[in-house]
Amino acid sequence: MGTKADVGRKQLLLFTSAVLCSLVWGKGTVYTSEPDVRIAENKPVKLPCTYSGFTNPRVEWKFVQGSTTSLVCYNNKITASYEDRVTFSPSGISFSTVTRKDTGTYTCMVSEDNGNNYGEVTIQLTVLVPPSKPTVSIPSSATIGNRAVLTCSEPDGSPPSEYTWFKDGTAMPTDPKNNRAFSNSSYTLDPKSGELIFDPVSASDTGEYTCQAQNGFGSPMMSDAVRMDAVELNVGGIVAAVLVTLILLGLLMGGIWYAYSRGYFERTKKGTSSKKVIYSQPTARSEGEFKQTSSFLV
Repeated sequence: MGTKADVGRKQLLLFTSAVLCSLVWGKGTVYTSEPDVRIAENKPVKLPCTYSGFTNPRVEWKFVQGSTTSLVCYNNKITASYEDRVTFSPSGISFSTVTRKDTGTYTCMVSEDNGNNYGEVTIQLTVLVPPSKPTVSIPSSATIGNRAVLTCSEPDGSPPSEYTWFKDGTAMPTDPKNNRAFSNSSYTLDPKSGELIFDPVSASDTGEYTCQAQNGFGSPMMSDAVRMDAVELNVGGIVAAVLVTLILLGLLMGGIWYAYSRGYFERTKKGTSSKKVIYSQPTARSEGEFKQTSSFLV
């Protein structure tokens, strides 16, 4: 109770100071009592924005989410895309209901019509959504000495979820060397991306893995369990594959040599026609004179 009262007094003091400064320096001041607003999805919320030192204030609200920017309010009037669930007042804008798509940064901008007086303040709105059941990608087997990547993700949590990995029901520490149960394993774990990377895989990494997602709102959610077996490199299988390849290559070369020694290639050459036809153009002759002027040589 005392903490809330202290916060209220500090906010009042800041607002009073801002008003006094605007009166002293003759400039407009824009202020918000809640720069960071967190609200559950589908609930109403108000983003407060107060101002002083403006004779004829013109208020606009801008919304930024990632690389997308849109206007919520323009010249003291809510824009068409928001007018069905947002209302404007000189003390801020109010949402009748919010969704996860409303999470982002809102800027309250106040100016005079002549443009000589301007001030702004930003408010971070986070719409709280509990995490959904995470999905995992885990190989059923991983070769000892090689690299293996396990991933975990869930798309719904707001703010974004952080991830905890479990092996055989035991939470895996970020640094395996700090826990005796995982001291023989070499891995890196990123709680924000959900990646668990073994580099290299060791025999002790065989086990059943699950992933938990949580974002501080709602209940943590656990993925299905998937078993990963750390296996030795199959040297015998590789040697056998090489031997089979060499045998097939030897049979192919032997077949080619046999066909050549039996004369199959020479017979093919002899069977082709080697006759040539030579034709010579006729020469000019006088009328009535007959003389052979063309010849064919076979």
